[in-house]
Amino acid sequence: MTLFNWFKKDKKNYPEFWQNYLACFESKSDKNNQKRFVVFDTETTGLDVRSDVILSIGAIGIFGNSIVVNDYLELFVEQSIFKRESVPIHGILKEGKEKKLTETEAVIQFLGFIKDSTLVGHHVRFDVNMVNAALQRMGLGKLKNRSMDTDLMYQKFKGLPEGQHSGLDELCRVFKIQKSDRHTAAGDAFITALVFLRLKNK
Repeated sequence: MTLFNWFKKDKKNYPEFWQNYLACFESKSDKNNQKRFVVFDTETTGLDVRSDVILSIGAIGIFGNSIVVNDYLELFVEQSIFKRESVPIHGILKEGKEKKLTETEAVIQFLGFIKDSTLVGHHVRFDVNMVNAALQRMGLGKLKNRSMDTDLMYQKFKGLPEGQHSGLDELCRVFKIQKSDRHTAAGDAFITALVFLRLKNK
């Protein structure tokens, strides 16, 4: 089999959801005035991308300068890894009342939700890397979306040194944003969306 045919065959063997996701980036039409941002957050079993896994994903869409409240996603993932010591942080129990999906099912729904949107998060690289680790376990590539970090936006806005980071709680105090459902993926995504809009407008 030639190398060309191997690549051709490999592409055909991609699952349909992955092909649909990649197709979102193939359009060359100008969508600047219709740009969609998706602010998202993950709750995880820990901070090690190599060994920890996603417990939940919260995401919300933004068009222009408005949060679209019905453009919303919240997913809970079955806990193949359970760390009792992390429960006080995120509050997610191994056997809880929330409907839980397999990791694969959650990733498929997340990709279908974000499409080619610009991803926004506070310390977003960690969340992107956690999703990429899940994609790797599925034998797929990495996220192709552009991303923006509200911590880096704040650094630029305040002229802070590159290594001086700010927590989400601190930015809520600065912008007088009421914290609701803190340390849940959905709650943190909504709070981060409010912070993002304040920074974006400045």
